Amino acid sequence: MNRYSYKNLDVYQDAKMFVVAVYKLLDSFPDTEKFALCNQIRRAAISVTSNIAEGVSRTSNKEKIHFLEIAYASMMEVDSQLDVSIELGYITIEQYELINKQINNIGRQLSVLRNKYKVM
Repeated sequence: MNRYSYKNLDVYQDAKMFVVAVYKLLDSFPDTEKFALCNQIRRAAISVTSNIAEGVSRTSNKEKIHFLEIAYASMMEVDSQLDVSIELGYITIEQYELINKQINNIGRQLSVLRNKYKVM
C-alpha cells in the first residue's frame, strides 16, 4: 500500500488515466500546435492530478476544497480546449466524447470529495 493517501483515491487514479488519454490524443495534433494549444492542454490536464494530490495533502479542509476546485477548473479548461479542437478539425466528436465521459466521471468524484470536506 502506498503511503501517500491521494494515490489510493479513485478520483486520483481516474484523473491519472484521463491525463494519459489526453496526452495520447494530442499525438494526432498537427506539428504547428505542439507548442501552442497542445502545450496548454497538457498543462491543464496534468494540473488536475497535481491539484488533487496537493489538495488532499493539505491539513485544513478549506485548503483541500480550494485545490479540488482548482483541479475541477483545470479539467474544464481541457474540456473547452478540446471543444475548440473539434472546430479546428484536430479531433473528432467521437474522440471528444470518450474524453468527455472521463471528465464527467471525474467531475462527479471531485464534487463528492469536495462535499465530504465541507461537512467535516
